[in-house]
Amino acid sequence: KPEKGVEPTMAFREITPYELEGNLFKMIAKDWALITAEADGKANAMTISWGGFGQLWNELVAFTFVRPQRYTYGLTEASDVYSVSFYEEKYRKELGYFGSASGRDEDKFQKTGFHLAHEDGVPYPEEAKVVLLCQKLYAHTLTEEEFLCKEVMEKSYPERDFHKMYVGKILKVLVRE
Repeated sequence: KPEKGVEPTMAFREITPYELEGNLFKMIAKDWALITAEADGKANAMTISWGGFGQLWNELVAFTFVRPQRYTYGLTEASDVYSVSFYEEKYRKELGYFGSASGRDEDKFQKTGFHLAHEDGVPYPEEAKVVLLCQKLYAHTLTEEEFLCKEVMEKSYPERDFHKMYVGKILKVLVRE
């Protein structure tokens, strides 16, 4: 496992967000992704399948959602930056593990064999095929009162365990060479 700050062994190149190829809807909803955050020397990643991308406040942004009971939530709260990364199908089992195990209980990177890398201080798994390095611009916890469609709320939040939404400026996009 590479040490913090060590250059990743897998080669990436930087592209602009406009050069991203593929169906972003499929990438987040069907292929899944990982959000990775780090604080106080501890990093964790969790699988996400809700989110979005666009332009807001004259910035290209990623929208990510994390429930407060997730270990990654505290790390995301404590850091100004995070990454959203996408993978080849061969990593489906590992992505499932990142979504079902808690980083409070173990090092998911070690358990899955994934390697933590950093670019400009932003953590990401170096097994990714695409990495979005993001800086938090805005955060908001969803609330029952703000749902205009109660059916969506009831279906998605029967326990009222609402996500916190993060709007992150896309600082850099890395793609595997």
